[in-house]
Amino acid sequence: VCIAGIGLTAWFLEGRAAGYAILALIALFSLARGFSSVAAKDVLGKTIPKTKRGQLTGWSASAAGLLTVGVGVLLILPVSARLDASFIGWMLLAAGLLWVVAAALYSQVKEYAGETGGGRNALEALHRLGILVSDKPFRRFVMTRALLMCSALSAPFYVALAQSNFGSPTYLLGAFVAAAGVANLISGPVWGRFADASSKRVMIASAMITSGVGIATYIVHRSSPGISASVWFLPLAYFVLFVAHSGVRVGRKIYVVNLAAGNQRTDYVTVSNTTIGVLLLLVGSVGLLAPLITNAGVIGLLALMGLGGVALGSTLPEVEDYESG
Repeated sequence: VCIAGIGLTAWFLEGRAAGYAILALIALFSLARGFSSVAAKDVLGKTIPKTKRGQLTGWSASAAGLLTVGVGVLLILPVSARLDASFIGWMLLAAGLLWVVAAALYSQVKEYAGETGGGRNALEALHRLGILVSDKPFRRFVMTRALLMCSALSAPFYVALAQSNFGSPTYLLGAFVAAAGVANLISGPVWGRFADASSKRVMIASAMITSGVGIATYIVHRSSPGISASVWFLPLAYFVLFVAHSGVRVGRKIYVVNLAAGNQRTDYVTVSNTTIGVLLLLVGSVGLLAPLITNAGVIGLLALMGLGGVALGSTLPEVEDYESG
């Protein structure tokens, strides 16, 4: 409903009214996504065997990647030059419809009575923030997840770096969107199968890739600006980044689901999401450094953050086994 509402806003509102309406709808959408995250991981843990959770998550990421590729290709094609508010509105309405279809499909998932008793809702779980202090393995996971935010936070700076070289044509945005989609399409199932063996190692490997591509981008930008400004370098780096980001997403989702036992899952997911949300407000301000250290400098700084995630992630306990969860 929120996404469709943004589409309608593009049709019927403009100026300040449109801006306020879009911000309000995005805020509401983010809140709904938070509840969706809690519910999805809870249902995943209740209904899918432990040895299949990663594959399911990976294939869902791959399917989302296919849709993303379609949007990216549309933006690359010459028709993108004629995109206007009306067309964007139609795209957002279509996206909203996909959420409705997803809700209808999700309503068909059967939760067995023996696994649903005693659950808490997300608001009740917020009172469980104390587990960050009392539960050492969970606290260490949240700290690792916080450091792995580098993969998501660095993505806009790759785009900004490309814009400084090529301007802001629609096809450039399309190239980056398509690169992200192809990365998810290809890597999702691979990360998923890997996560069923060890979600901890998935997080470590994806953080290493994030840091590697970030450091390489910084070095190339500083030492070989001609290569950095080439038409292929930054889209390729962005593709590799999103291969890593797909691994971060799959790894952390499977890890927290497998780490939790029974009714802990709602607490773990809610407290983790809340903590990361607060940290995003703080760490997200790293963009303010861009005028001082350049976009490439921010990418390099976030790459170092990823190395911290590698180090801390290596201390996490393994949570996978070959029994059904």
